Amino acid sequence: MASSYRNSPVCVLLILLSCCAGCCFGFGTFGFDFHHRYSDPVKGILAVDDLPKKGSFAYYSALAHRDRYFRLRGRGLAAQGNDKTPLTFSAGNDTYRLNSLGFLHYANVSVGQPALSFIVALDTGSDLFWLPCDCVSCVHGLNSSSGQVIDFNIYSPNTSSTSSKVPCNSTLCELQKQCPSAGSNCPYQVRYLSDGTMSTGFLVEDVLHLATDEKQSKSVDSRISFGCGRVQTGSFLDGAAPNGLFGLGMDKTSVPSILANQGLIPNSFSMCFGSDGTGRISFGDKGSPGQGETPFSLRQTHPTYNITITQVSVGGNAANFEFSAIFDSGTSFTYLNNPAYTQISETFNSLAKEKRETSTSDLPFEYCYVLRSFLHLQALVVLPFPL
Repeated sequence: MASSYRNSPVCVLLILLSCCAGCCFGFGTFGFDFHHRYSDPVKGILAVDDLPKKGSFAYYSALAHRDRYFRLRGRGLAAQGNDKTPLTFSAGNDTYRLNSLGFLHYANVSVGQPALSFIVALDTGSDLFWLPCDCVSCVHGLNSSSGQVIDFNIYSPNTSSTSSKVPCNSTLCELQKQCPSAGSNCPYQVRYLSDGTMSTGFLVEDVLHLATDEKQSKSVDSRISFGCGRVQTGSFLDGAAPNGLFGLGMDKTSVPSILANQGLIPNSFSMCFGSDGTGRISFGDKGSPGQGETPFSLRQTHPTYNITITQVSVGGNAANFEFSAIFDSGTSFTYLNNPAYTQISETFNSLAKEKRETSTSDLPFEYCYVLRSFLHLQALVVLPFPL
């Protein structure tokens, strides 16, 4: 994960923008709004009124069913007989934002034989998938708000009949210089931007249990390499990703890249997050015909999901400046560098009608406001980001 985890503030957070300073490589840019075909603006145009109550389980089931229909219909129209059915986790394609665990998005993954389930954070800002494993330092469980103890599964190569260790001469081993011999176990160590946050261990290979992402799903097992995380530090011991982290980056070590190299899926995936925190993930999803797109501004070394922001509008006041930003689902909030941060935050503050909290060491953000009622949350200033 190329970015830091954060704990939630005690007041309403209004300036949540983040970016990474970087260079772009001459892509054309354009702006557009993203709207789901059954969002309120589109429903108003198309008179779509047969959906269940918004926010209900039936509502999201209907959206997923219609998305799947149009995706398959688009493939048929394109006459691409070699298209592969997208894959998702064997427990389902559902994702959940868990505010109590760092405001990150999580999914239920199943690994090994016999299969063990893990609640892992989904992180587009890093590459390696790792699990707590034969732990020296990790979280074994949490206390729920009701006082119930939730025990986490801990992976062990010794208890999975399908597990094997990744040797140092593997093409996936990035720390070969630390190996005493080519046949030694490949070590790994990933440092994250959050202070003191790190995962250390060695690489293993085992079965990741998947399923086709369709109505009549079929089981698909894939042998993938991942980190046996013996030592976790920092935020991993303090609530964020306590039961593993699922890297979704562009490197060859990420699970989407491994699945694509095995020929199981196209080299793509999709994640959709609802405003209520629920969502879904699909590996090999190539989108729908006619959807809006924006190019990545790829760096030559260690490419990430960088895009170029060309303008930010605060309360109808447009600020024309260009910067590069990373789509990083492993970061709880969003951040800006100067001069963008100062210009946007000061403009926002001039429009805010709520009382501003005095900045203290207990508040990790400069601009926090006290709402008079929950209804005022719906009237916050929107910050569009043309791409």
